[in-house]
Amino acid sequence: MTQQELAAKEKQEVQEQNQTRPGRAYVPDVDIREDENGMSLWVDMPGVNQQHVKVNIEDNVLTIEGDVDLTPYEGLRPLYTEYNIGRFVRRFTLPQTSRFDPEQVTARMAFGVLEIRLPIAEAAKPRRIQVAG
Repeated sequence: MTQQELAAKEKQEVQEQNQTRPGRAYVPDVDIREDENGMSLWVDMPGVNQQHVKVNIEDNVLTIEGDVDLTPYEGLRPLYTEYNIGRFVRRFTLPQTSRFDPEQVTARMAFGVLEIRLPIAEAAKPRRIQVAG
């Protein structure tokens, strides 16, 4: 292994001008895949309970938020931490909102990973036109 493989990743804090909530907010790691049926996102949110996750699409922007319950961490003095404890926020501008069907978007949380599925709307899928003779 190289030295770089062993180095810890720097925590990324959200830098917002007009933050509406006190405290730090972190940028979660996200994997995105697109295929002919839609787009899938996998968002790392360790320690976030599904009841504390919000997924919203408004004005072409997909917003993902999650809060870690800090009660179990009260009074602890960690020696070293790599995963972020607090609030997670990530925003993506979606290409062509009409391309995705907002009524069919799904989100599910499993093992600290939020999976979001944005299916392509039927009207946006390519279709073959029959030629009449």
